[in-house]
Amino acid sequence: MSSVVTGEAVVLELKPAGFAARGLSIIIDVVAQIVLGVLLILLVGNVFGGVLDPALTGALLLVLVVLLFVVVPVTVETLTRGKSLGRLVMGLRIVRDDGGAIRFRHAFIRGMLAVLEIYMLLGSLAFLVSLFNERSKRLGDLLAGTYAMRERVVARPRALAVMPPRLQQWSETADIGRLPDALARRMSQFLAQAPRLTPQARRELSLDLAAEASHHVSPPPPLDTHPEEFLHAVMAARRERDYAAMMRQRGRTEATARRLHTLPFG
Repeated sequence: MSSVVTGEAVVLELKPAGFAARGLSIIIDVVAQIVLGVLLILLVGNVFGGVLDPALTGALLLVLVVLLFVVVPVTVETLTRGKSLGRLVMGLRIVRDDGGAIRFRHAFIRGMLAVLEIYMLLGSLAFLVSLFNERSKRLGDLLAGTYAMRERVVARPRALAVMPPRLQQWSETADIGRLPDALARRMSQFLAQAPRLTPQARRELSLDLAAEASHHVSPPPPLDTHPEEFLHAVMAARRERDYAAMMRQRGRTEATARRLHTLPFG
């Protein structure tokens, strides 16, 4: 995952497409272009067969080649803001290095370079350049200032904090105040990433977070409580209490709505 800072100082988390995904999307596009080209050649041959002289036929074929491999890809990429058939299938999009949508200039540079590195050199140049680039950029991307971004990113569901059984009774009587948003976010991120941390870092972070969270909890948990168990208990208790408060508010709203929509003499 790469971070892009916009002009408004907003951090965007964008995931560049891998080499395999980009290669497969290019193969799909090339195959579609070849199939479309064969169909157009057969159509032109059936319609103008024996009518045009060889010179005019050659010029018409050249126009078809330029149309298929330059004009159509550049037009589609410009109108769709970085899409193509292959990228649509693979869930990719071409974006600028700052994360913005590409324009005609970017699509034109990429389309012209694609004639050299993909069609004339059979993709060998694009393959070599992409191997030595962290975002799998080909030569056209380097000159245009673009890269392929993954749009369909599978978000892993975050595990919910579970109330430790030994702290269940304590949590029912403890006064757990509203946690600051920054602290609650750090606690949630720590509990999700704790299994992947080193034992020392895991213990230090849990102690620091537990010390911060203890200022919003009264009375403190039992003395032998592990800091991670304390964090789990605080997050689980806050979630359950917030959910209960939301359900009570929803019940009051529905009751008010029923009274408002009931005739006084119905």
